Amino acid sequence: MKNFFQLSALIALFFLTANTTVEAQKFGYINSAAVLAELPEVQQMRSNLEGLQKQLQKKGQQMLADYQTKQQEAAAKQQAGTLAPVEEKQVLEDLQKKEQEIMKFEQEMQQKLGSKEQELLNPILERVNNAIQSVAKDNSFQFIFDTSSGVLLYADESQDITAMVKAKL
Repeated sequence: MKNFFQLSALIALFFLTANTTVEAQKFGYINSAAVLAELPEVQQMRSNLEGLQKQLQKKGQQMLADYQTKQQEAAAKQQAGTLAPVEEKQVLEDLQKKEQEIMKFEQEMQQKLGSKEQELLNPILERVNNAIQSVAKDNSFQFIFDTSSGVLLYADESQDITAMVKAKL
């Protein structure tokens, strides 16, 4: 009987401690996409990326125009009958090389844009993350969820720390 009371007391103490721990935790959430959308650094980054994209597209368009010009010249020579079979083979090889260069350039362009975006975005994301951590520590939050990532199923709107993070920035 004595063991039963000791076990009951131990179980009651466990549930009391567990219940107190759960109540002491504080949760918050943020919409990081909304924070990022309003940052001037992100708008400047997008402007820089658009400028780089236009510059690269212009170069790609020039490559395409050169390809089309050579293709039209070859077709005109072929119709006129002034293109020897050996020359025709060489022209086709040259056009295939140009076509491959254009495709390679397009891939490199996408890679350059992606790399540049990461390069410009990383310091911004680090700054936002530091602000989130600071708000969480200052306000004793144990967990903060990001609503823009879609992992939050329910949230009390009074726990939205988006405005506090914006103020920290």
